[in-house]
Amino acid sequence: CFVAAERRAAGHGGRGKPVILRGCSDNKEFRHLCSKQRLLQEYGERLVRLSTANTYSYRKDLYLKTPSEEVNKELFTSFCPPDTLYFFGDNNFTEWHSLFKKYSAPCYILPRTTGAYSFGIAGPGTGVPFHWHGPGYSEVIYGRKRWFLYPPDKKPHFHPNRTTLSWVTDAYPTLPAEDKPIECTIRPGEVLYFPDRWWHATLNLDTSVFISTFLG
Repeated sequence: CFVAAERRAAGHGGRGKPVILRGCSDNKEFRHLCSKQRLLQEYGERLVRLSTANTYSYRKDLYLKTPSEEVNKELFTSFCPPDTLYFFGDNNFTEWHSLFKKYSAPCYILPRTTGAYSFGIAGPGTGVPFHWHGPGYSEVIYGRKRWFLYPPDKKPHFHPNRTTLSWVTDAYPTLPAEDKPIECTIRPGEVLYFPDRWWHATLNLDTSVFISTFLG
């Protein structure tokens, strides 16, 4: 399993296929630190920046502190469209360093790349619509995250300012078989490798905590 994953992820220079890795690292301590109680205890007084997930109109101007029950609810319970707010990226590495240093990233790397972490907390129904960027990994710590992927030469049809949830509800059921994406659901302890320039969208099925390692 690991040999196949390494060949796909590293041997193809990021041009392989998506692959799910299991058992490639032990993040039990990191998972404990990412529990709701521990996150609020350690970072409850920090300023967080929430985003709306639209392909061409990201909003990242929603700053909130996290000690109150109201903001606690914003971060850890479900959001209803169109206000599918979530916390992902824009992390001050200095502030979050004590948490990130406990994370064990997948041991497979691409030649001449380094990894940059992006940590997230999101409610069910949130997610990022179709986009592409460089290769990387995504690991779920709590909850489940559904992925939809297309190779670089097959751009999906989607409205750039609609959420993934609306695409799944309205567009996905009408797709012919040949236009269906590659899809999977990542669960705690599983890591998805996404290759360079692959189109992908995500949908959090539960209240989720997750971390991505972007290789650049």
